[in-house]
Amino acid sequence: MVNSINTPLRVLGIDPGTVVTGWGVVEFKDRKFYHIANGCVRTQSKAPLPERLGNIFKSISKIILEYQPNMASVEEVFVSRNVQSALKLGHARGVAIAAISNGGLAVHEYTALQVKKSVVGYGRAEKAQVQEMVKILLCLPKVAPEDASDALAVAMCHINNAPRLNIIREAAR
Repeated sequence: MVNSINTPLRVLGIDPGTVVTGWGVVEFKDRKFYHIANGCVRTQSKAPLPERLGNIFKSISKIILEYQPNMASVEEVFVSRNVQSALKLGHARGVAIAAISNGGLAVHEYTALQVKKSVVGYGRAEKAQVQEMVKILLCLPKVAPEDASDALAVAMCHINNAPRLNIIREAAR
């Protein structure tokens, strides 16, 4: 987490979902994390999938305009037993990536295991552990909602990987 140029990194993290997509914006400056904003894009589960996907795209586009991140990271899809759910999640993830790319940002992707290991120190950490660590590291007054907390963790994971990925130079451009 060394920021040798002292350029603030402002990262948008996304935890994709077709009903709830979590988002969080974290800034890293002077070797410290700063919480900028977080929330959830909620869609109507009974609405047609294309309508929900459009809502996610528009919402993420607005978030990018409002908070002006200089990079973004998205959690990769975890494929479980339900192929249909994984496919829908993949659609939400694709729409999020399209909105980020449309906003002029590079997209970086991390698995849930990478995010947990980066933020908690243990890749098999429970959701509650991730939420609590995000609260502590960002000095939040209370635990953020689960999906928003996951998105903040994705952003922090990206920042933690910045030196290895030469992201600091990318942000300075």
